Amino acid sequence: MKDLTNDIIVHKNINGTEFIQFRRLLEFPNLKHCYTLRKNGINVQVKDGDKTELLESYKKVVDSLNSDENKKSQKQFDISNIVKPHQTHTDKVEVVNSSSDTFEEVDGVITNKENILLCTSSADCTSLFFYDDEKKVIGDVHSGWRGTLQKIGKKAVEKMISEYDCKPENIICCISPCIKKCHFEVEEDVMQMFKNEFDYTGRIDEIIEKGKVVDGIQKYNIDTTLINKIILTEVGLKESNIIDSNICTVCDSDLFHSFRADGEASGRNGAFIGMM
Repeated sequence: MKDLTNDIIVHKNINGTEFIQFRRLLEFPNLKHCYTLRKNGINVQVKDGDKTELLESYKKVVDSLNSDENKKSQKQFDISNIVKPHQTHTDKVEVVNSSSDTFEEVDGVITNKENILLCTSSADCTSLFFYDDEKKVIGDVHSGWRGTLQKIGKKAVEKMISEYDCKPENIICCISPCIKKCHFEVEEDVMQMFKNEFDYTGRIDEIIEKGKVVDGIQKYNIDTTLINKIILTEVGLKESNIIDSNICTVCDSDLFHSFRADGEASGRNGAFIGMM
């Protein structure tokens, strides 16, 4: 399996559990995070009501984060510290005050509490890692195409501002591997939704590209990563604080779970972030 390490991310293999980490977030000693690869049976998903694979994956991830030599500390996470909302492609972002909190129909979570490990899952959708080192606030947001259309990333920042008095210029956002423009192919109906919502940016020709014709149907390719960058700068984030992994989960579906590549059989990648 190829090594994804570059000047933006570090690819780690700890006891057979593989994940990537953003170099920018590794600068903060109180912070632990990762975005999982599919190797070693990592699948952050409940299957037919069965949580066995999910809990096994949680344990592997937590054990790996706790034993990571570069981020080792006396404090350690446990799977009981994990807070993962039940995601339904909403634009809802909620505050986490305790590791016992549960959330239904929520796609983003933020907190200023230590010893809570936030988690979202995806298989081509974007996970957004947020961190404000001044206020010590983290966020974990699932932004699929529907969430991106509803600007959930921007709403997460607004929630960090309103709940914790964060200043947007201090907030870092790291964009996980996700389906990129090269593979996010849609038809006229979805294309028009994005055109109607983001035409005001003046960058619609960059966001939407006319694609091929398949069986007489015109296809379009949409750049949801670019949209997230635009709406995050709109709410006040510095461009230098928006860090893109530059990884397409479909192009690298041998490394990451991808719904476009694997269909209903696809698993889920996990985005984890927590403060010690």
